[in-house]
Amino acid sequence: MCAEDQYPNSDQDHCLSKVVTFLACGDPLGMVLACTALGLPVLTAGALGVFVKHRDTPIVKANNWALSYILLISLILCCLCSFLFLGHPNTATCILQQMPFGVIFTVAISTTLAKTITVVLAFKVTTPGRTMWQWLLSGAPSALIAICSLIQGTFCAVWLGTSPPFMNIDAHSEPAPLIVMCNKGSAMMLYLSLGYWVSLALLSFTLAFPARNLMLVFCSVWITFLPVYNSSKGKVTVAVEVFCPLASSAGLLGCIFAPKYYHILLRSERNILQRLRSKPLWGKINILGGVCVCIT
Repeated sequence: MCAEDQYPNSDQDHCLSKVVTFLACGDPLGMVLACTALGLPVLTAGALGVFVKHRDTPIVKANNWALSYILLISLILCCLCSFLFLGHPNTATCILQQMPFGVIFTVAISTTLAKTITVVLAFKVTTPGRTMWQWLLSGAPSALIAICSLIQGTFCAVWLGTSPPFMNIDAHSEPAPLIVMCNKGSAMMLYLSLGYWVSLALLSFTLAFPARNLMLVFCSVWITFLPVYNSSKGKVTVAVEVFCPLASSAGLLGCIFAPKYYHILLRSERNILQRLRSKPLWGKINILGGVCVCIT
């Protein structure tokens, strides 16, 4: 029998000291995740630049440029938060992995929910002056984002006050190395936070049938996260924590913005108000999930 920081040799007649290890950017797996976590923010920043450059075009206006800006910026921050999971963890990074990231990711999901509600109401409203029309023109979508983020912030505050994450050494997952990783502190708060994200995504899925592909991607990623996370060990656990936010962020970026960029960059002749008013193209913009209301 050896101590926790030791392991037996092949002949099992002597104890050897375990080597401390963690998911570093220099590891093959860590390098792939780091490149992805760096490439996605660059791609998202380019997408934001395209939206800013073409902010006066009908497609950008029809897709609520303010909510689109919020969503793109939050996705950039979410991807950059993945670097908190790479490298040698400490108390500060363990807390930052869950608290700020949880709020930022909630902003992204709640913005998607606000865009979905706006799309649904836009197609229901036909007469200016109605209550739902006033909701569209007011700051209600931004208020919804603030409320959803405040709820997540409350969860994080309770998590931090009762059982905050901390640095831990895992001596049992693998025989030879000592794996330095973050302990979540409270598994209940982790699942509560995750369940809140999935609930917002399911609400968006329920409200708008055209958003089914987007929300199915998101829900599939995070529902799969639970069994994979609980069954993985060591560095693989950290890799799963990095992969899921990156995959869901890429899904949000691709499903929401890729069709818009296709029309903005490759079919710019269609990005004209007169063309958008034609029936065939109007139907295509509807499918893309744009808020096709009268642009003033």
